[in-house]
Amino acid sequence: MKTILLPTDFSENSWNAIKYALQFFKNERCNFYLLHVIRLSNLVVNDTPYISTQEVISDVYVKPVKEKLQRVLKRITEEFVKNDNHKFYTLIDYNFFIESIRKHVEEKSIDIIVVGTKGATGLKKHIVGSNTGDIITKVQCNTLVIPENTTYKVPEEIAFPTDYALQYSLEILNPISQILNRFKSALRVLHISKKKENLNASQLSNKELLEDYFSEHNNSFYFLTNKKVEDAIQCFVQSRAIDMIVMVAKNLNYFQKILFHPTVEEISYHTDVPFLVLHES
Repeated sequence: MKTILLPTDFSENSWNAIKYALQFFKNERCNFYLLHVIRLSNLVVNDTPYISTQEVISDVYVKPVKEKLQRVLKRITEEFVKNDNHKFYTLIDYNFFIESIRKHVEEKSIDIIVVGTKGATGLKKHIVGSNTGDIITKVQCNTLVIPENTTYKVPEEIAFPTDYALQYSLEILNPISQILNRFKSALRVLHISKKKENLNASQLSNKELLEDYFSEHNNSFYFLTNKKVEDAIQCFVQSRAIDMIVMVAKNLNYFQKILFHPTVEEISYHTDVPFLVLHES
């Protein structure tokens, strides 16, 4: 039984993430927790700088949120055939957003968070919004990020960018193996360097570990040379028709370049391709 957290702000973007999750885990037994966090900054009375009473909070904030969550559940029943593998629960919290996510991840023993992102916005035009960015960098839980234009399809081709700088544990690699087994997917391990150079002894050892671990799966290893990691990823995603990108959060070198540095003018994969970000617990 998987436990899956679905943060929602009731936008179409978050609904798209819910739809993806229901289809991605269609054949697995899951408990889905729909969570809406009421921001603490909203909980004031007449603009006075103190928290509202419990009665006011309930009347003004909690009841409308309960109604919206029920509408989401109703929409699920209307748009999806009843799935006996899936059970749904609703959660309402008023707290700082990341503190709330962390609390429920721990209390509900969440296996994975599935969250939508609207893509590059604002002056900085970063790929992920602030809430999603905070989840994948500050919460120690595997997170599946669903960009705004993603339409669900079976992940037949999965890209795994790595610089081979780290030796990945079995705990990190196991979720990838599970996906490969479930969907009979192909894994494309991708190494990108700024200039053509040989791997050092440590990198070769880490590469051999990956080759051994995924030996029973459809896999292939690629070496690309490009001054910008994000440009190489963009080219690879397009040429291979990649359906999902898997990254390891502790591999900051690749992780930050792929998710936080590219701008909307240069990169399009962030609006179409899901990202699975893996953490060690």
